[in-house]
Amino acid sequence: MNTVSVVIVHYKNTEDTMEAVSVLTSYQKKFSTIIIANSPLQGSQIIKKNNSIHIIEPGMNTGFSQGNNLGIKKAMELGSQTIILINNDTIFSVESLEKLITFAYCDRSIGIVSPKIYFAKGYEFHKNRYKEFEKGKVLWYAGGVIDWNNMYPSHNGVDEVDHGQYERFCDTDFATGCCMLVKREVIETIGLFDEKYFLYFEDVDYSLRARREGFRIMYDPSSPISHKNASSSGKPGSRIHRYYLTRNRLYFAKKFAPFTTRKSLMLQSFQFLLSGSIERQAVFDYYIGRMGRGSI
Repeated sequence: MNTVSVVIVHYKNTEDTMEAVSVLTSYQKKFSTIIIANSPLQGSQIIKKNNSIHIIEPGMNTGFSQGNNLGIKKAMELGSQTIILINNDTIFSVESLEKLITFAYCDRSIGIVSPKIYFAKGYEFHKNRYKEFEKGKVLWYAGGVIDWNNMYPSHNGVDEVDHGQYERFCDTDFATGCCMLVKREVIETIGLFDEKYFLYFEDVDYSLRARREGFRIMYDPSSPISHKNASSSGKPGSRIHRYYLTRNRLYFAKKFAPFTTRKSLMLQSFQFLLSGSIERQAVFDYYIGRMGRGSI
């Protein structure tokens, strides 16, 4: 029985998923790998022969929240004490995951940890901003902060070249689902991801729920990985990206934000309803309760 399960939600990018799996298979005695195949996974018959790999095929795109929930349930069935959720479009080493685990268990109060995350080389938002030797060291996540007045969660350090300015282990407002270690006791206490989100905001929601129960949410700078940002769910600014961020921001605010922020967002949402943009559909779906995958 493996005490650590790594959960990967696969969608479209088979090459990315297989690269991630190949890193883990050489360490099968240490990790169980759980793949949720939200789209067909080429080569799945081959990796099914590996006893440390478990493939769940829901037959539909379950999104990030429900997909990870399927993986978490399987990890719990396997008896895993530690569950690491990691995007299929990340570049990581087993050593990074081991460091993440070591830090997570240095303090019993820690419930969730995310590592330092770089943009994978060539996947930066602003490619022309950086010198060639700086690429691959541009920060994507170095902890998270929530702007409660405007209801925006953002990443510390995003777009900055790493010069060692985020080397402190610290509490953070939220962990990122791009790579998130969750202890079993957290799941036993607060349950699973809220599947109404489908995509985006569910990791922030989960972090806040965990903190309410007394768990610390931490940032670990010692175990960096890289991220091919939004390679399967649409680039920032795409219709998919804008739809889920707009709709889920309203839902998240309803659950957690102060009254003044909820009021401000409601007024803003009425303006979206008068537009012809994808934001109009997102707001409409929120108000009629069309959550989960929605209408996109």
